[in-house]
Amino acid sequence: MTSRRRNAVALCIVFWFVLPVRAQQPGHSARFDQIAQHYYDSGQFMGNVLVAQGDQVVFEKSYGYANEEWKLPNTADSKFRLGSITKQFTAACILLLEERGKLKVDDPVKKYVPDAPPAWDKITIFQVLTHTSGIPSFTEFKDYMDWQLTANPPEKLIARFRDKPLDFEPGTKWQYSNSGYALLGYVVEKASGVTYQQFLQDNIFAPLHMADSGYDSNSAIIPHRAAGYTREKETLVNAGYVDMSVPYSAGALYSTTHDLLRWEQGLFGGRLLSAASLKKMLTSVTEAGNPAVTAKSDYGLGLFIRKVNGRTQISHGGGIQGFNTQLAYWPDEKLTIVVLSNVNGAAPGQISQEIAREIHGEPPPASGSPPK
Repeated sequence: MTSRRRNAVALCIVFWFVLPVRAQQPGHSARFDQIAQHYYDSGQFMGNVLVAQGDQVVFEKSYGYANEEWKLPNTADSKFRLGSITKQFTAACILLLEERGKLKVDDPVKKYVPDAPPAWDKITIFQVLTHTSGIPSFTEFKDYMDWQLTANPPEKLIARFRDKPLDFEPGTKWQYSNSGYALLGYVVEKASGVTYQQFLQDNIFAPLHMADSGYDSNSAIIPHRAAGYTREKETLVNAGYVDMSVPYSAGALYSTTHDLLRWEQGLFGGRLLSAASLKKMLTSVTEAGNPAVTAKSDYGLGLFIRKVNGRTQISHGGGIQGFNTQLAYWPDEKLTIVVLSNVNGAAPGQISQEIAREIHGEPPPASGSPPK
């Protein structure tokens, strides 16, 4: 190799490593902090924020208290209920079982729920995964606020909605359904022969070294678990009770910001699913091209896949008593933003989007401006 060529190669290598990414530019960390601090100061948020580019964490900070009564601060180790971020884990379980020949996403759900009502005859696992099954969401039932307080093992939980009329003919519309994702947890158990919790632990949490994640419990002592709060007018109060058997595979998991980064790295880094399964997970209902679905949807399997200002964003939020969460990933930049809050409110999604706009150099939405 000539001296000139060696120098050119060396220069390329230097540029490869030193070209700045916007998330790492001077002043950005201070701006990220400013955004989150605004929501904390206004009483809309307390919790953890993490921003990572690839494997490198470029910003992380904790705000407020994991326990308000004892003034114990949130830390990087604080564990938060995830709410519906759980759904992407459930979808991954289904895809792992398909890879192992235990099921097919085109199977009818009645194959795994033998006493399913006739109305479910045409419903496939795929339709349940994509919220196009027509099964009504139990969180919308009038009596939900009463029975959420008691234990509902999978069979009992499914019995709550199995005989309800479908909201629409399967495969013709899109409508978010917690019932559907609870049903998928039951399918995981029937196809795998172990509990949903055990399948998660053995096939996702352990392989990805997510030691601070699990299925939440109302009775177990879970170190570093944050308490959940909500607001009544201007007063912070303890959140209401929900038996964790009720959110089940639709929303019962807990985790930390660092474990969720491990999840993103494992999922999008090819360490969990095959390329074909990941592509299936990230293909939205609209992209799948089903002409029968009249309402366009940017939902894939347990994830929203959206174009935001021309950039692909893969994300899901969550909400459960005392907690709201947001997990977002931009594949072109390998950018991850995790916002976990132990006070109810829309702040996690807003913080995530404002940080993303800051990184991308985008103006605030026309409806308002970011906090100063």
